[in-house]
Amino acid sequence: MTDLTTGSHRADANPAGAPAAGSADLRHALARVRAEVGKAVVGQDGAVTGLMIALLARGHVLLEGVPGVAKTLLVRSLSEALSLSTTRIQFTPDLMPGDVTGSLVYDAQTGGFVFREGPVFTNILLADEINRTPPKTQSALLEAMEERQVSVDGVSRRLPDPFIVAATQNPIEYEGTYTLPEAQLDRFLLKLTLDVPEREAEVEVLRRHAAGFNPRDLAGAGVTPVLDARQLNDARAAAAAVGANPDVLAYIVDLARATRRSPSVRLGVSPRGTTALLAAAKAWAWLSGYDSITPDHVQAMLVPVWRHRIQLRPEAELEGVGADAILRSIVQQVQVPI
Repeated sequence: MTDLTTGSHRADANPAGAPAAGSADLRHALARVRAEVGKAVVGQDGAVTGLMIALLARGHVLLEGVPGVAKTLLVRSLSEALSLSTTRIQFTPDLMPGDVTGSLVYDAQTGGFVFREGPVFTNILLADEINRTPPKTQSALLEAMEERQVSVDGVSRRLPDPFIVAATQNPIEYEGTYTLPEAQLDRFLLKLTLDVPEREAEVEVLRRHAAGFNPRDLAGAGVTPVLDARQLNDARAAAAAVGANPDVLAYIVDLARATRRSPSVRLGVSPRGTTALLAAAKAWAWLSGYDSITPDHVQAMLVPVWRHRIQLRPEAELEGVGADAILRSIVQQVQVPI
């Protein structure tokens, strides 16, 4: 399995049930997407896997890392490989909600007001440095993320399908950042951490730049579309059809209840968090060739799906205890169904 925090991978043995030929073809196409993204991005395999899982599970992704670790390039490369439209919003302290959703503007020719779509009307919205803008503007994304629509002047307008938000943020201790509201954090399916690449990967980055690589020219880097929106929708339907037996469902609930009882946690995982974990586990199981999720799939997805959904007690934070460590400890404590 893939550990989305490290990007390591191992092959799953003996998939339960032979997948249909269509599913196998779609999985092969998604593997090619990974290869295309790798032409532009080095050393972030775990994040690539996470973004593909989010697309399959119809969820949004929060990418956290220091500036300069290819968060923006990763999203642009993925959208290019999937033949999806993408727009980028640079979140700044003076950004207004209408700059995100769009607004009514006066049309001199008709003498009336017409709606001008904002950058949110796209397939993959890159919300760059989302925590550099105040909560009022951050909240403009809430309806779009949850309902896949925006409401302006009392009229609701549907967003394109597929639609996901890939938001980047700098660590909160960086100057000029705001804490994201809990309601907005809960709308992100995954929170992925992008670390500084290992030495070998960083050497490869420099080698590519020395050879003329231009991160603003994806076509020049050889990134080509290998999947379209129709095929992506087929893959989504196949992932949603993955089964889950009652014991595994109960296991997810037991893990969530354990977060609520943890002495280090002030606010545990909500029911929305359990459904998010189920959706992510289904997507990962399908990518791995399974027709039903197992406790291994749940455990593999638990940290990236829940790390941003729990709030720690102040004393735990003072002791330097992190959400990831608490979640891994809970996995060790909760009995696994046989």
